Amino acid sequence: MATLASSVKADVDKALSERSPTAPWAKFFLATAALLTLFTCYRFYQHATAFTYGLDFFSPEFQKYWMSLLYSELSIEVLFGVGAGLYLWATRDRNLDKIKPGEELRRYMVMMSLLLAFGVIFYIVASIYTESDAAWHQITIRDTDFTPTHIGLFYFGVPCFILASFVAFMYARTRIPQFANKLSLPFALLVAGPFMIMPNLGLNEWGHTFFYAEELFAAPIHWGFVALGWSAFAAGGLIVQVLTRVVQLTRLMSVDKAASAA
Repeated sequence: MATLASSVKADVDKALSERSPTAPWAKFFLATAALLTLFTCYRFYQHATAFTYGLDFFSPEFQKYWMSLLYSELSIEVLFGVGAGLYLWATRDRNLDKIKPGEELRRYMVMMSLLLAFGVIFYIVASIYTESDAAWHQITIRDTDFTPTHIGLFYFGVPCFILASFVAFMYARTRIPQFANKLSLPFALLVAGPFMIMPNLGLNEWGHTFFYAEELFAAPIHWGFVALGWSAFAAGGLIVQVLTRVVQLTRLMSVDKAASAA
């Protein structure tokens, strides 16, 4: 009886080990729900206080309701970025040559979930938050670089999708052989686009503050933002790289299962 139980347990363990990996959908949707809640709460806060306390940068109310928010979100973003980078590097896989096809395929699914979260944040920031910022400047007078919509767009939304792309890139570099052994140019371009938007934000605000008052999207001082859109084309190359390797891993798993069954 004990021998039979041991045999059954071994068969179950083998079946579980050979089971195809699944994407971390539960964690992804939980993280997405948390992000949507965070961005929604921020939008309600902006709606409730922007025209009441956000019209004059030099007022005590602006310092209380908006500058304190700016300092808080920047501090949290820096701590999260540094903490995530250090964690991913400290826990990196040092034996990538011995990784099994099933585990490598699971890591690809995690990486793609992270990139999908990046896409969700990017859409929210590039559409809803950018539109609100443009609408704000069409109806109010710009006094400083720090306006309620800028604090939400430039110092909260944009850093959020920069951090999302950074986490996905670091995860791939520390856990997936294809990206750890050599630099993926499409992946690097996809991540560099969000990072390079920050210098252009500085140029944009400097120009608007000192010599360029026009707020039209087609204004020359906005042309640098096109680089962010162009970087998204690199996603096509990254998808080709990922799917090519996923097909190879799927075939390897099928061969292993067939050999085990034989």
